[in-house]
Amino acid sequence: MANITRSPWLLHYDGSSCNGCDIEVLACLTPVYDAERFGIINTGDPMQADIFLITGGVNEQNMPVVKQLYEQMPEPKVVVAVGVCACTGGVFKDCYNIIGGADVAIPVDIYVPGCAARPQAIIDGIVKAVALFQERAQKSEKEVDKVG
Repeated sequence: MANITRSPWLLHYDGSSCNGCDIEVLACLTPVYDAERFGIINTGDPMQADIFLITGGVNEQNMPVVKQLYEQMPEPKVVVAVGVCACTGGVFKDCYNIIGGADVAIPVDIYVPGCAARPQAIIDGIVKAVALFQERAQKSEKEVDKVG
């Protein structure tokens, strides 16, 4: 079954944000930008997701949720932080309840900056995430073949 790829499933989670990046993520799914043409499928189930797209910063209340969603995802998985809030905490980083970007809770593979991140930049991040996921999936498949 070498050289067979599948469409990675994408899980979107909004942390503490103004929802500007979420609106742009939704714009990516409209016919104007059509991010699904790059092979992704949206899901609401972390156990079926391969790419974790997170917007907004991390705070005390959502940190356990972010960690739980990440841990429920099967290997291999890729994390994309979209927007300056998910990357660093953004304009809210000095607020009493913001701990920082997504990388304070989980390992982040791809950062998409912007306030709000433009749809073109988000799609670029998704394309990079798809390529990284396929690379990791092929690597883990080869490891399984060596063992089995």
